[in-house]
Amino acid sequence: MAGEQELAVTVEHLTGLEFKVRFDWPDAAEILTDESEPLGCRRGPNASRLLAAAIGNCLTASLLFCLQRSKVDLTGARTRVTGRTERNEKGRLRLGGLTVRIDLPVAAAEREKLARCLGLFEDYCTVTASVRRGIAVAVEVLDRDGGVLFASAE
Repeated sequence: MAGEQELAVTVEHLTGLEFKVRFDWPDAAEILTDESEPLGCRRGPNASRLLAAAIGNCLTASLLFCLQRSKVDLTGARTRVTGRTERNEKGRLRLGGLTVRIDLPVAAAEREKLARCLGLFEDYCTVTASVRRGIAVAVEVLDRDGGVLFASAE
């Protein structure tokens, strides 16, 4: 299918629950991830914060891309993603919901220039659309010799 692209992210354990995350783009900086206390030391964002960042980034980029294509030039958009964790029926923590607020540096009088993009941008955000409908995740755990210790049903 046109537009399909592969991606790869490498997550390497350092100590405790700290990990070094490397991306398959040679110029992309590595990031450190960690968990909050008492499990970790908050030396980097945890997975929930990375997902929130991915959603906020994707939505904002989709909106700005559409606005640029529509000849609405602006700089300085600011996005804040807030959320909450809650326990499911088994008592496991899950993201209970996220709220995204995108502040655009435009006056109310310019609203008509934005209308088309405001009706489109959510649908073009790969991450948000994928999260909303669910993403299949296959999991394998291998031993040091490459033997399969675990394989998920997906």
